Amino acid sequence: MATNKMKKNQVLEEIRGILKENTNMILTEYRGLNVEKITELRTALRKAGIKFKVLKNTLSKILLKEAGIADLDDYLQGPIAIGFLSSDVANASKVILDYARKNELLVVKAGYIEGKKVEISGLKAIASLPTREVLLGMLLVTMKAPVRDLASVLQGTTRKVLYALNAIKEQKQKQAA
Repeated sequence: MATNKMKKNQVLEEIRGILKENTNMILTEYRGLNVEKITELRTALRKAGIKFKVLKNTLSKILLKEAGIADLDDYLQGPIAIGFLSSDVANASKVILDYARKNELLVVKAGYIEGKKVEISGLKAIASLPTREVLLGMLLVTMKAPVRDLASVLQGTTRKVLYALNAIKEQKQKQAA
């Protein structure tokens, strides 16, 4: 009995630590998944920087209440596992939703992202976003475009001045000859 209580406290402290770092999460129901499938899922999620924890609903309610998250109580029914997302929420959502699409036994219930409850439709919209790296690349291209365009315009103006000076030079050479 004492070791069981110690294990619960250890799990609670681990999850509290995760929640202090990041409150972005996706709640899933894993009813019917065997150990092999859950291990496969955890491996895929770990590569994406997602911590996937199977918790009892009472422990989940306690932890979420401590973290100030009360919106998800309705979803804490049945066998629940919580995927704690990394900083790249779009990619993490994509990984979980892709796995759920391939394996119908994993049901995505809801999410909690940036302090707000997100329904499954919202998670699908987030998952359709480009990854962080792609977005940063798009931002860089957008920031670089005005400078490139200005250089092009200035180059064209300089070229026209050179053509005009060259034409004047040729005209004066013809007049001198």
